[in-house]
Amino acid sequence: MNNAEATAATSQLAWFKSSYSGAEGGDCVEVAAGARAVRVRDSKNVSGPVLTVSSDAWANFVASA
Repeated sequence: MNNAEATAATSQLAWFKSSYSGAEGGDCVEVAAGARAVRVRDSKNVSGPVLTVSSDAWANFVASA
């Protein structure tokens, strides 16, 4: 998958921002959960890089947080 295809694929996802982020935006990340992976991106740079981790890795991260 090239960069343009990856960008198109991530734009189709349902992205969620923390309810703690407030109206001003600030330093937030957005998360999109897929069937096999969870993607994380900077909410101020939605066309920037996306971190992809397995669903199991994300569940372990959240449980530890």
